[in-house]
Amino acid sequence: MKKRRTDAETLSAALLTIEDQRAWDARAELARAVELEDAALALGDDLLVMRARLCQINMRMRSGDVAAAAEQIWRVHQWAVDNDARQLLARTHLIWHSIHQHLGDAEQALEHALLAVELLDDDSTEHMHVWHRTKLGDALWAAGSVDAARQRHAQAEELAVRTGSPALLCLLNNYAYAEFSYGDQQRAEEIAWRMEHLAREQGEQLQPSFLDTLGAIQNGNGHYAAAEATMLHCIEQHAEGQHEDADALAEYLLTLSQAQRGLAAYDRAQGSLDESRRLCLERDLGETLVRVQQEQAELHAARGEFAAAFAAHKAFFEAHCKLQSLQREARTRTRQAMFETAEARQEAERFREQARRDPLTGLHNRRHVDEVLPGLIRTDPQLTVALVDLDHFKQINDQLSHDVGDQVLVRVAQLLAREVATACPGGFAARMGGEEFLVVLPGTAVPRAHALLDALRRTIRNQHWAPITRHLPVTVSIGVAGLADAPQGAQAPLLSTADGHLYAAKHGGRDRVVSSVQLRDWVGHASAA
Repeated sequence: MKKRRTDAETLSAALLTIEDQRAWDARAELARAVELEDAALALGDDLLVMRARLCQINMRMRSGDVAAAAEQIWRVHQWAVDNDARQLLARTHLIWHSIHQHLGDAEQALEHALLAVELLDDDSTEHMHVWHRTKLGDALWAAGSVDAARQRHAQAEELAVRTGSPALLCLLNNYAYAEFSYGDQQRAEEIAWRMEHLAREQGEQLQPSFLDTLGAIQNGNGHYAAAEATMLHCIEQHAEGQHEDADALAEYLLTLSQAQRGLAAYDRAQGSLDESRRLCLERDLGETLVRVQQEQAELHAARGEFAAAFAAHKAFFEAHCKLQSLQREARTRTRQAMFETAEARQEAERFREQARRDPLTGLHNRRHVDEVLPGLIRTDPQLTVALVDLDHFKQINDQLSHDVGDQVLVRVAQLLAREVATACPGGFAARMGGEEFLVVLPGTAVPRAHALLDALRRTIRNQHWAPITRHLPVTVSIGVAGLADAPQGAQAPLLSTADGHLYAAKHGGRDRVVSSVQLRDWVGHASAA
């Protein structure tokens, strides 16, 4: 047992490195998460399995397979809900935020980002507290709530500084880029300066993607020489090959070309742009290629080549329209995958519920009882159950018809469901077969349950049955048992006790309730006599 626990702890720590650290190589981390899932399956630890699957979903999304991520995340989410895995649920909503962000659905992305923060608690890691608030700031910015976004980014920064979070550099990068995209170049530059200062303090080099943010901000503020130096350093860092996918290089070359155009170094700018275009075409980087075409038009115009600028602008417009069409198709595929997954999940849940319902009365059936009752027996010392059986039901079937018998069963089931819901909101009624029903009353001791069930018996007897049964009455006998009546604390002895009390009710004259309380009274009267 000790070794198994140690293995689980080791596996949990390995998963945490994927969950709480920035993964620069999503494909490598995906393969690692698959291996960790296999190890978790071998241990038989469902929570670790689901954590590993969520890591895979995140890496698939970051690798560009958003449709697969959207299709698979439902299962992890449902398991987290069913098992009250709050931390896993918080991480699930954060990834769902990214999926909807990819779909261009800012409202849904914001809703999931809010849920990801609301689910944080004392068990959440420091990284989660910082990063979930950072992503909420990103979502607010994407939804156009700039002031609220700034507030959340500032809160996340304060928390990261206080806890010494290694996520602070990532946070500042996102914060700075949000301000740059919004058009507040001065504020973006101030945040980027804090990012540079922090990296120097920690003796760290800024990652290439952070340097690209810094270079874009320097371009935006007209600091073209600084931007060129930053981007040359960025590309040098990238060449070491320790951090990101090679696809990022096309982006860096584009930012470099913009800086060189600003310096009027047109030949250098054209060379950088040509290399960016080559990479875009080689690696099918449609979004970056559109911006390359736009920059080409700007570069021609800066050199006074207006005819070429016009031609480049036309090429940019065509590429932009094609990209929009491709993005719409990709979003449609992802949405369809999400819809089909949700539809399948709902259909499975509908069939699952149908399998646990009696088709005639709509009440729960024995299968549902067998799934639910053992848990109630383990956790509720005040649990009471009762077997309810229709009196002389064979006469109704024989003298009137089985159709009339079915009508009586349906009506009795309706009365049971209504009265139990009113008297005991957590209780339920089930049809056990034929004319026998089970009533389950959580948190209801036998004396109180006896009184409730006797009232139920009178309600059934006093119904206006003539339109259905004509002259025949409809009454029930009820046998009641509490956990104190079944010392083994298991389902079989509890139901057996209730069945014994039902037998006593039948042989005592029917149309009555018998419980241990009733039997004690009978024994007391007999002794006194």
